[in-house]
Amino acid sequence: MSTGVRRRMGVEERRQQLIGVALELFSRRSPDEVSIDEIASAAGISRPLVYHYFPGKLSLYEAALKRAAEDLAGRFAEPHEGPLGGRLLRVMRRFFDFVDEHGHGFSALMRGGPAVGPSTTNALIDSVRQAAYDQILSHLGIVDAPPRLELVVRSWISLAESTALIWLDGRRIPRAELEAQLVFDFAALAAVSAAYDEEMAGLLRDMVKDEPADGPFAELIGRLVALAS
Repeated sequence: MSTGVRRRMGVEERRQQLIGVALELFSRRSPDEVSIDEIASAAGISRPLVYHYFPGKLSLYEAALKRAAEDLAGRFAEPHEGPLGGRLLRVMRRFFDFVDEHGHGFSALMRGGPAVGPSTTNALIDSVRQAAYDQILSHLGIVDAPPRLELVVRSWISLAESTALIWLDGRRIPRAELEAQLVFDFAALAAVSAAYDEEMAGLLRDMVKDEPADGPFAELIGRLVALAS
């Protein structure tokens, strides 16, 4: 039979538990609406013990945002196998998994909040954007992106962010449609750039040459042809 004795946690283990509890609460409500008392209660410890591990709500909130940023950045990691369109679609599904699971936390990370200074928030956001940028370049087989490609990739990352934030406000468009639309958007941005630059045109040809007939890029071409006719 269990004795009911609670296991003592080490310092780092307790810190990670509190960060996880805070993230869970922040995913359901605005961080400004979550109190230290609620975090302590959810963690099964006293309020003073929370302050033993974190000087205040600000430091706990910042630690939670850092973990969320690391998690979000990791969603862009994808094996370099198969056509690019399919890889991007899987990345968008994981991205929206995060947005769906951590709605308020995602908004807090991307929009910033009064609890955390703008320099801290901006640094976290920039780390996520850079991780996403590096991952996309690696899938394109590019180390040093030419200016037009950098513009395409960074513009697309910003578009994904804004699309997710708008979707969270009511979720009025089916999530799966937006995931596919963002993959189409990447191809469309690359195509427009390719119309002005031969280097981008060559990259675009490489992007679509191995696309299967049922892949996202092929679907976009089919839809555009149908519209034109």
